[in-house]
Amino acid sequence: MTETAKASPPPRIAIAEDMTIYNAAVHKQQLIEALGAHDELEIDLSAVAEVDTAGIQLMILVKREARRLGKQIHIVAHSQAVREVLDFYNLAAEFGDPMLIPARET
Repeated sequence: MTETAKASPPPRIAIAEDMTIYNAAVHKQQLIEALGAHDELEIDLSAVAEVDTAGIQLMILVKREARRLGKQIHIVAHSQAVREVLDFYNLAAEFGDPMLIPARET
């Protein structure tokens, strides 16, 4: 009998602060370092209460850098603020990550 090895889920980084110009440099360093250390990574944005253009640019940068390096980044657990900004800029398809809307928000 052969046992199939279960793949472990990729490491997950949870962003707890707002993704604004005030936090962009710290988030950028954290995400780029994590991308360098892993071939696949999940970014949990469920606690993000505010996103501005700098936050959007950071998400785009990390996705593009992952593609360039042949790695995978999955943005998961989008907060309502993140969903609203991605919808406003019409970028949901650009990221290619499924966005689930919790039942309590519908």
